[in-house]
Amino acid sequence: MFAPARSNVPFRPTLLALLCSLTVTAHAATEGAGQELVLDNVNINAQAPTPSNALPPVFAGGQVARGGQLGVLGNQDMMDVPFSVASYTEQLIQDQQAETVGDVLLNDSSVRQAVGYANQAQVFVIRGLPLNGDDISYNGLYGVLPRQIISTDALERVEVFKGPNAFINGVTPTGSGIGGGVNLQPKRAGDVPLRRFTTDINSEGRLGQHLDIGQRFGEDNRFGARINLAQREGDTGIDHENQRSKLFAIGLDYRGDALRISGDFAYQKQRVNGGRNSVFLGTATKIPDAPSADTNYAPKWGFTDIEDTFGMLRAEYDLNDNWTAYAAGGAKHTREVGRYNSTTLTDNLGNATTTGSFIPHDEDNTSAMAGLNGRFLTGPVSHKLNFGLAGIWTEQRSAYDFDLTKYANNIYHPVETPSPTGNFSGGDLSDPGITGKTFVRSGAVSDTLGFFDDRLLVTVGLRRQQMVVQGYNYASYGSGSRKSAYDESITTPVYGIVFKPWEHVSFYANRIEGLAQGPTSPTSAGGRVVVNGNEAYAPARSKQLEAGVKLDMGTYGASLGVYRIEQPSDGYTQVIDATTAQYVREGKQINKGVEMNVFGEPIEGLRLISGLTLMDTELKKTQNGANDGNRAIGVPTFQFNAGVDWDVPGLQGVALDARMLRTGGQYADAANNLSLPTWNRFDAGARYAFKVEQKDVTVRLGVDNLTNEKYWESALGGYLTQGEPRVAKLSGTIDF
Repeated sequence: MFAPARSNVPFRPTLLALLCSLTVTAHAATEGAGQELVLDNVNINAQAPTPSNALPPVFAGGQVARGGQLGVLGNQDMMDVPFSVASYTEQLIQDQQAETVGDVLLNDSSVRQAVGYANQAQVFVIRGLPLNGDDISYNGLYGVLPRQIISTDALERVEVFKGPNAFINGVTPTGSGIGGGVNLQPKRAGDVPLRRFTTDINSEGRLGQHLDIGQRFGEDNRFGARINLAQREGDTGIDHENQRSKLFAIGLDYRGDALRISGDFAYQKQRVNGGRNSVFLGTATKIPDAPSADTNYAPKWGFTDIEDTFGMLRAEYDLNDNWTAYAAGGAKHTREVGRYNSTTLTDNLGNATTTGSFIPHDEDNTSAMAGLNGRFLTGPVSHKLNFGLAGIWTEQRSAYDFDLTKYANNIYHPVETPSPTGNFSGGDLSDPGITGKTFVRSGAVSDTLGFFDDRLLVTVGLRRQQMVVQGYNYASYGSGSRKSAYDESITTPVYGIVFKPWEHVSFYANRIEGLAQGPTSPTSAGGRVVVNGNEAYAPARSKQLEAGVKLDMGTYGASLGVYRIEQPSDGYTQVIDATTAQYVREGKQINKGVEMNVFGEPIEGLRLISGLTLMDTELKKTQNGANDGNRAIGVPTFQFNAGVDWDVPGLQGVALDARMLRTGGQYADAANNLSLPTWNRFDAGARYAFKVEQKDVTVRLGVDNLTNEKYWESALGGYLTQGEPRVAKLSGTIDF
């Protein structure tokens, strides 16, 4: 098993002398984008529409873009849509040395993070509701990305849509993302050739390299290629935890007068040894204090090995000046295997038990979409009409081998437990059989009507969706019999309005829905036969109402919004009626919140990304009313971000950055007896951009969790996720 000693990891001062980051080209592009922040109204009959694959420009400062891709609606400016969106750029990723999508989303006050159920998966909590890595889209397409940890080395943008989005993108493959979604945009070659090398090292000796090459060629630079190669290997800040990652990605594109084609193909491999997982509450009657930030209560024998091969093709064709047809398709193969462990508390003093398991998992997904976008006038009213079709086919293969032996442990003073022997298994560990199949397809139509020279925009639309889910018993050699079948259809509408009374202000409101697979009733409970057992229920429909105002002052922007999300809380309220022995589906969770954000460069040389989210949550119609009125699990009372990036006056090329994260208390149980306290985290960094023999060079130093604060980061799912320890990162980039 891979376990490199810290002393064997080389430290290369000669490479670090070459460390560099942001290019003059990037600065120039940023400044150019900052000059065209307010878009004038366009006569759609006189001018061809902007290609829907053209990314929205960035605000001054280059860290935040003006909009993002909104599924069937295409790329949109934030001021023109009745939704709350945020988009973080490649420049931000570079300057903050963000290695994963999770590192980027730390900048958003509407988002917090947790780890998966006893594994290393990153789970994002948007507006108090989870988004799994399986449900992140890639250039608008679901089901083609790695499912646990996603590298940023080949990404141009990380886009966040806040709120349910069943109409925008369709239902997600696993049904998460009710509070919001994330879309990733791949890198593309620019008109200026790029040759960029980055090396990085952390305070524990983990070393990495990243090569980024971009080139356009042919007549009018119609063809482009962008290649990214990256690897990192070594210890993290957590005791006896180390990581190894590899990435190869290539992005190809053709941009003709009417036809645009792109292809993205990638291979990613992640290995985590001794990974610190979540802590289950067990019989604890209070939340114990978090151990020291670098303490690892997971045994050294644990590991996860994840290998993903994925890709997609996308084409767009302008039928005329006002109508564009598009189609995209993609696929991925995942091979995942791990020897996992779970730590469960047995008292309030940190005593616990540790058990182990071995689980291989394979996954094959195929995804496709097609559509038509058009613009036309009916008298004084403009129209933006959208048609879209989408489909996802997934197949999961799994097996398991659980160790039923529980070994004594302690989260404050961990002991090394024996490697699990395995005594409860299912399926063929060397050749896992099919355990699940999912087929989701949908069709969508919408129209955005513009009145008064598009100062008033009204969006109406609907999407018809079908979900087919089949589950299979674990069995050797893939011969498992089907144990469940789910086939339901539902229509989700969207209504939105944008009113722009002044040049820099947009008021907006929306009503939009989210979808997840509904429950299938059990066949027995408490020794009784359930009279409506194995009945598939309609998809769980979530509803959001939102209203707010957005401000665009050219170099910076701001937003203020209020929302209310209501969703069925099947996890809290699967009830078997005591008299009729009938499964009863009832109960709901309501999340209400206020969001305030400021971003951009209000003063030259001073860049901000700050926000505050206040949240209230309530459970209703719980079983026998036991938890009615309580807060839902894992929803903080507030989330506050304050991020600043500052060019130091008088020191050419020197910049300092700092970020504060503050998160309010949250409950770990539906009865609201177990609560996590408020926590704070501080990050800081500096960078220096200069030239060596006319080559752009940037050196960066960053420190995460500057005070080495020990805290429980999240209680999502009813288990505890601990925050990361202090880690210093040094990196540099040279453009050659």
